[in-house]
Amino acid sequence: MLDDATNGPTTGRSFTTLTRGLDRDAFAMRLFQKAKRFGVWNPAAIDLTRDAEQWRDLSPDEQEILLHLSSLFQAGEESVTLDLLPLIGAIAAEGRLEEEIYLTSFLWEEAKHVEAFDRFFAEVATGARQNLDRFEGPAYRQIFHEELPNALGRLHRDRSPIAQAEASVTYNMIVEGVLAETGYHAYHQILVEHGIMPGMQEVVGHLKSDEARHLAYGVFLLSRLVAEHGDEVWEAIESRMSSLLPAAIGVVHETFEPYPEPPFGLSVDTFVEIAMAQFRRRFERIAKARTQSLEDVLGHKATVEDDPVARTTGDEGATAAAGAGA
Repeated sequence: MLDDATNGPTTGRSFTTLTRGLDRDAFAMRLFQKAKRFGVWNPAAIDLTRDAEQWRDLSPDEQEILLHLSSLFQAGEESVTLDLLPLIGAIAAEGRLEEEIYLTSFLWEEAKHVEAFDRFFAEVATGARQNLDRFEGPAYRQIFHEELPNALGRLHRDRSPIAQAEASVTYNMIVEGVLAETGYHAYHQILVEHGIMPGMQEVVGHLKSDEARHLAYGVFLLSRLVAEHGDEVWEAIESRMSSLLPAAIGVVHETFEPYPEPPFGLSVDTFVEIAMAQFRRRFERIAKARTQSLEDVLGHKATVEDDPVARTTGDEGATAAAGAGA
């Protein structure tokens, strides 16, 4: 049906931008500004020529662990790219325009991560893209084949605060906060400390910056849900974190298990400690929202001091470690 005065469709909708404008001071909008500043990089433009040359000089064990990590990253990034849309839809359905605007960068960035690792296999580790699923252990499969698609897919039919919280815990806190952050730390440490594969060093630097912003939003979202809906949501968050953490740490152990003496001097204990330290910090940050008002959470001004990842990437808007709403 067309409205006679406007000759446009009559929907009965009232757009917030017509009545109040965007809240450009909102935390999500500040992250959006950071995404535009730090997230505009092109995987196709990064030179991998030297990487391919150096790859051929690595020992079989060194190639194997880099293949191992890269295949888990590739599958994980593809998984979140495929599974992310229901979360964006749930936020949009609530009319949270500023948050939806920022979330558009999530999908774009995750898609670029898939492209970046696809180039690694196509142009660096050429001929190695066979039977890569051998690297996916039981804990990895539990998270990426079951927990992640189920938690995010649930939002198609259930957009309740608890469903949103459990989806965000699975995606932001476990997949990004424990697995991706720890894995990229290991990967970057290998490349930088051994002076190899400059193109992939650049890729992982961008990935760490992107993921830091994603984590900042995840902590903000969970803090907002706790401040809005109280102990029922907090208990769901606590339960979900506790149930998934063993599998997440299991992925770290699975990654190192095939290597009695891990190449490049890596240590499984070091990366378990990193994963647990970051997990605890974010858990404590979200728990603080139980004593905060919604206005406190929405009004937080995050700074670079909140986050060591932000300090190393130069992305002071990331605030991943301590999170938003502090």
